Amino acid sequence: MLVLATIIVAVLRKYRDYGVDKAVLETFRARVRAWWLLFGSLIGAFMFGHAATVILFGIIAFWALREYMTLTPTRPADHPTLVWVFFLCTPLQFALVGLDPTWFRHVFGIDSYLVYSILIPAYAFLILPALIAMSGDSKHFLERIAKIQVGLLICVYSLSFAPALLTLELPRTAETALETETTPGTFSGGVEEEIVSKLNLEKAVNPDGTTTPLHSPRPTLNNKNLRLLFFFVLIVQLSDLCQYLWSQIRFRHLIAPTINATRTWEGVFGGAATTALLGITLFWFTPIRWWEAGIAAFAVALMGLAGNMTMSAIKRDHGVADYGSLIEGHNGVLDRIDSLCFAAPVFYHLVWLFLHLGRV
Repeated sequence: MLVLATIIVAVLRKYRDYGVDKAVLETFRARVRAWWLLFGSLIGAFMFGHAATVILFGIIAFWALREYMTLTPTRPADHPTLVWVFFLCTPLQFALVGLDPTWFRHVFGIDSYLVYSILIPAYAFLILPALIAMSGDSKHFLERIAKIQVGLLICVYSLSFAPALLTLELPRTAETALETETTPGTFSGGVEEEIVSKLNLEKAVNPDGTTTPLHSPRPTLNNKNLRLLFFFVLIVQLSDLCQYLWSQIRFRHLIAPTINATRTWEGVFGGAATTALLGITLFWFTPIRWWEAGIAAFAVALMGLAGNMTMSAIKRDHGVADYGSLIEGHNGVLDRIDSLCFAAPVFYHLVWLFLHLGRV
């Protein structure tokens, strides 16, 4: 799709007599460049495995938080607190997200989700105001707290739910069991013996006549989880594109002209409906049913709009057009992942709900 889009853009830029608006063409060209960078990095991380994918999102979150903090300057007294935010809260959040939930449950007796889902909104949000208070500078105290907490919530906490999809426990089958660690006693009805046989594992004979594998393969990235994450990122990007295209119709009504001059009500509902249809079309990429994929895609579209409008309001408040200048045309990481940040926790919990509500 990206190769085809690149060729189309090159042809339209070379032959100007096709009647395509130049501004729209340049916007689409910038989006294609950004997609090459985003999906190229994502697929490269997939090839290196689970840890590389989590690290990639951690780096993106770190850079986005840096752009945000640069745009919303703080006082010198806040710098020690920001050190904690950048070099403790951010890496710790993604480290917890990247841990194998089965191992975490075996060692600590609880689900890792119960830790990383409350680390920032519960503990960090209480500790950070105290650290700022201990700096001795009370000027604009509430405003300074809000800036840091909102940045940490959006850029780090919310985005961390994207790689958390890799650790979401999906329904196990004999096929998915071959992709993950084989544990004695996990399967019933002879499935375990079939898996062990296919993996050519050495087995020890127990006193009761049963057998136990002597060596288990190292856990690998579950392909179903990988496809789920790719589906999420793809749907978010397609949602942005659909909403932009629907916003170009002749009769349109802007949502908030002073905040964003391109987002329209027609774009919201037309783009969300189109995104839902795309989600239904690509539902086979996911472990959920077709109508569940449609609902998830529709929710992702709405949350993507919420992210875009929110981050646009922050930019307008500070009188800037973009958050940075890393990506040509879109001028910053945060400009490209605002939709991802807002949609990630909603998509994660919707998939979890669909998988567990009356099905497990």
